[in-house]
Amino acid sequence: MTLNVAVQMDPIARINFRGDSTFAMLLEAQKRGHTLSYYTPDKLSLRGEKVVAPVQKLTVRDTEGDYFTLGEPTRTNMESFDVVLLRQDPPFDLAYITSTHLLERIHPKTLVVNDPASVRNAPEKIFVMGFSDLMPPTLISRDMAEINSFRAEHGAVVMKPLHGHGGAAVFRILPQDMNFGSLYDMFSVTFKEPWVIQRFLPEVKHGDKRIILIDGEFAGAVNRVPAEDDLRSNMVRGGAAKETELTPREREICARLGPALRERGLLFVGIDVIDGNLTEINVTSPTGIRAIAKLGGPDVAAKFWDVIEAKRS
Repeated sequence: MTLNVAVQMDPIARINFRGDSTFAMLLEAQKRGHTLSYYTPDKLSLRGEKVVAPVQKLTVRDTEGDYFTLGEPTRTNMESFDVVLLRQDPPFDLAYITSTHLLERIHPKTLVVNDPASVRNAPEKIFVMGFSDLMPPTLISRDMAEINSFRAEHGAVVMKPLHGHGGAAVFRILPQDMNFGSLYDMFSVTFKEPWVIQRFLPEVKHGDKRIILIDGEFAGAVNRVPAEDDLRSNMVRGGAAKETELTPREREICARLGPALRERGLLFVGIDVIDGNLTEINVTSPTGIRAIAKLGGPDVAAKFWDVIEAKRS
């Protein structure tokens, strides 16, 4: 079966293709004979009842300095594609939300992965709160009194933006931390939405495990170990990728999440687990495929396309 596939992503010329999960998906799709087209989210338009974009034919290669070739832009009705990969990175802002509204108009006739309505309705740090019994104590608020009450109960906490990504603006706050007032003021000015305040898990020094689920089933995992002078384990922030296996607790977490992900059409999801505690459910543009492969783990990209092909058959 040959599929006509479009990818909505950030400018391909700017990606780090060696570690990019979207690029791994594209390599596997091309290997299977699927036709690839590319566009950036700012090119998506709604013209009457038709969703259109000036797409470019795309070929990819795992070659430093020469990893892609683009054809000339051709205005195309997006319903002409079998599959659209919604793979732009956060921030999850109004532009991102608008693109989900547009793509929702072509789904499921065209299979959009992940389901755009579910991406919109499952913000990563809010959706996870539906599984609070699997999480460390967590507060979503911007109210000073509520935050201070939570800190008094739980001691050291991590504070981060509700719609942040890539480990940006993540802070550990100690009890009686003299920096808290200034940090609160900075967050108040910078972020209009509430923030996430979560009990600090000291075991993060041993790693924050990224677990990939495809159609609700475990597909692969990598342990991301933070640098000695940083609490953030994100690989873009200097975290080191280490091979890993799932613990019984982590398998329990996957089993709990699987039905909810399948129900929502969230086919490609990355969850984060620290010391058996679920912290995030990433649905916008999860990463980890290439790190898992480099460490000798499962071929996640192949599993991904096996599922897509089965759904389009």
